[in-house]
Amino acid sequence: MVVATPIQIEKIREVDVPVIDLSCKQSKVAKLIVKACEEYGFFKVINHGVPHHIIKNMEDESFQFFDKPLPEKMKLVGSADPFGYGSKNIGLGGDRGELEYLLLQTNQNAIDDTSKFMRCRYAVSSYVDGVRELACELLELMAKGLGVPPSSFSHFLKCFNSDSLLRLNHYPPVTHTSHSSFQRGIIGFGEHSDPQILTLLASNFVPGLQISLGNGVWVPVSPDPLAFCVNIGDVLQAMTNGRFVSVRHRAMANSLPTQSRLSMVFFGAPPPEATIVCPLQLLKQNKPVYRAFTWAEYKSHTYAHRLGEVRLDHFKISDDEKVT
Repeated sequence: MVVATPIQIEKIREVDVPVIDLSCKQSKVAKLIVKACEEYGFFKVINHGVPHHIIKNMEDESFQFFDKPLPEKMKLVGSADPFGYGSKNIGLGGDRGELEYLLLQTNQNAIDDTSKFMRCRYAVSSYVDGVRELACELLELMAKGLGVPPSSFSHFLKCFNSDSLLRLNHYPPVTHTSHSSFQRGIIGFGEHSDPQILTLLASNFVPGLQISLGNGVWVPVSPDPLAFCVNIGDVLQAMTNGRFVSVRHRAMANSLPTQSRLSMVFFGAPPPEATIVCPLQLLKQNKPVYRAFTWAEYKSHTYAHRLGEVRLDHFKISDDEKVT
């Protein structure tokens, strides 16, 4: 159990976030996804096709890892890179949180090497294959809804050197110092947007995720072990010329005294050398909002700034550049 400092009172609004059934007609699903990406930058998907036993196996493996004694986990702390085990220190800029995590690369060589973290390498491989396929399907539905070529976004994730990641976040119960602090809540993972293209998150039944509607308004997302939460990343906001919203979100520390919250997060990302530009079909009469950049350039930029900064703004085309 850990003791943490509560946050200031903020506006919490109950809103029904979009839930999209992928078993429905493709044209209808594509329109619903585009609408959700424009209004929220976030939605849930059900009937998504990733077998429940694959999700459950990955969850079981994750809990078994986090149940290990701390000295054993500390042997797996990343040294020269961010991969491996971490606790509390969640950002290269000094950001802190009330969680422990395991960060893994998703290329085949890295998955083959997960035996030092996980008892069953097959569980990781099956899960990554399933969520990557789902992410590509969603990106192709988005492309369909936007009227651009089907592979405009998904081809980045299909590249052999895609920089996609799997992050397992474990939020143990937090001790609250008073009734008032319980009411106000405690930050487990601070406000941020995801820099990649698309994020798919599966969690157990313990709540914690919140998305921002702006102006200090936060919406709690109810947990559903049978659904995936999907949110737009900075790269996809840039590739849609700002039409899709890279939603800002956070996780509250776990307030259930006897249960741990687990989230399994797949970050779909391009290869490092991939150039990020908006398809011409989406520009029409509009000027580009963002300049072209590589994923390696943007990734390096995000690491150089704090978690809560609006990092994509640094890549906007200035008014002077638009004139020229």
